[in-house]
Amino acid sequence: MGLKAWVRQQLTYYRSGRQLLRGPHALQAAGASYRERAKLGSRTEIINLLLSTFDRPATYLEIGVRRPADNFTRIEAATKYGVDPGVEAVSNPVDFPLTSDAFFTALRGGGVLHAEQRFEVVFIDGLHLAEQVDRDIGNALAHLAADGFVVLHDCNPPTVFHSRENYDYRLTPVEGAWTGTTWKAYVKWRSRGDLYSCCVDTDYGIGILSRSVDLGRDRPRVPNPFYEYRVLEANRRDQLGLISPSEFATLLGNHFPAPNSEMG
Repeated sequence: MGLKAWVRQQLTYYRSGRQLLRGPHALQAAGASYRERAKLGSRTEIINLLLSTFDRPATYLEIGVRRPADNFTRIEAATKYGVDPGVEAVSNPVDFPLTSDAFFTALRGGGVLHAEQRFEVVFIDGLHLAEQVDRDIGNALAHLAADGFVVLHDCNPPTVFHSRENYDYRLTPVEGAWTGTTWKAYVKWRSRGDLYSCCVDTDYGIGILSRSVDLGRDRPRVPNPFYEYRVLEANRRDQLGLISPSEFATLLGNHFPAPNSEMG
C-alpha cells in the first residue's frame, strides 16, 4: 500500500469512528452511564440497611471482592467473609482466595468454615455472566439463614452495551463499564414464584432475593423466555421489580423497626 492510499485509509477510519461516537446510540449510552453514576444510594448502603434489620449478630459473605475498600471494608456486620480468586487484583486480601464454585464445594464438604454455616446476607458481585451468577444464587440460598437475603450487583444494565457478554470488548460508547448478563440470572430466579424479590434502582441495579421477607412476589408479567435485552429495556419495572431507594427503605420499615439510613 502506498503512502497516499494509507493516508486515505486512516482518514476513512477517523471519519467513521468520529461519526460513530457522535451518533445517537453512542450519545444515548454515554448519557445513560452518566445518569446511573449520579443516582443516590449505593450497594454498601443497601447491604448495611439489610444487616441492620437483624436483632442478632449477623454473618455476611461477599462473592467477588476485588477491591475491599469499594464495599467489603465498609460493611457493618459482626462477622464477614470475602471470596475472590484474585484474577483482577495484584493483591488479594480476602479470607478465601478461591472461585465461588470452589468455595461452595469446600463449604459443603466442611473444608472451609463448616457445612452448616448460614449467612444473614450473601452479596454476589463475582463473574457477571448469567450461568455463573445462576450457580452463585443457588449456592447462596443453600447456605442462607431462613430470614436472610441474597443481594446481587449489576442487575439493571443501563444499555445493551453495558450488558455485553465479553468484558474485554471495550470498543463501545460505555468503554469499560460492564454489568454483564447478571440480570438474566436474577430474572430467572425472580420468575420462579417461590421467592420474594425486588431490584433497587441505583448503582446499576441492586437485586434482592428473600424466602421470608415480603419484598414483592409479583413475577414478571411480560414473557421473556429467551432473556432478550430489548424486552428488559421496554419493561424494566415489570422484569426486575424495580423500586427506588426511598421505596426500598419504606418497604423494609414496614417489616422491621425503621433503621437509620442515609437513603431518604
